[in-house]
Amino acid sequence: MYEGAVQDLIDEFGRLPGIGPKSAQRIAFHVLEADRADMDRLADAIRAVKDKVKFCAVCFNVSEQELCNICRDPKRDETVLCVVEESKDVMAVERTRSFRGRYHVLGGSINPIAGIGPEQLHIRELLNRLHDDTIEEVIIATDPNLEGEATSTYLARMLKSLGIKITRLASGLPVGGDLEYADEVTLGRAFEGRRSAIG
Repeated sequence: MYEGAVQDLIDEFGRLPGIGPKSAQRIAFHVLEADRADMDRLADAIRAVKDKVKFCAVCFNVSEQELCNICRDPKRDETVLCVVEESKDVMAVERTRSFRGRYHVLGGSINPIAGIGPEQLHIRELLNRLHDDTIEEVIIATDPNLEGEATSTYLARMLKSLGIKITRLASGLPVGGDLEYADEVTLGRAFEGRRSAIG
């Protein structure tokens, strides 16, 4: 245990996701040893994010305006909607340059253990978006884990009656991976999602 401000800083860094006690201590001492101007810029950047960034009124992606860049872009395909868990997932899909539709960010996934049910997610808003007959396909792009699968199954059952095409991202083996190291679920998905090797 360190005194006052140092321990407070370590404790605060330790509350961040993916930061354990050792990493929190390392980061705190980096802050102590770093140039004052660099740390002022970091503090200003954190304040600016909290002051300026909000969620898009339509898709719930992060934005500094009422609507995010994607919702404002008239070149995006309004007939296809990709449903993701978090804003970081939007960026992951955008990096592929394979999708030109619009998004809907749920704000998480169904996780009863953590007390997160459908009511805590932006599912009601998703349903509202689907009632204007513009959207022809919903791509469910939740994480391939237990919570993501539960969310995907819930959404697929809920949206089935709307007469909209509902698809799920394919999943399987990563390029460069070895079969012997693949878990059963991933390998099973790879078999389900197989395609022709000719043409």
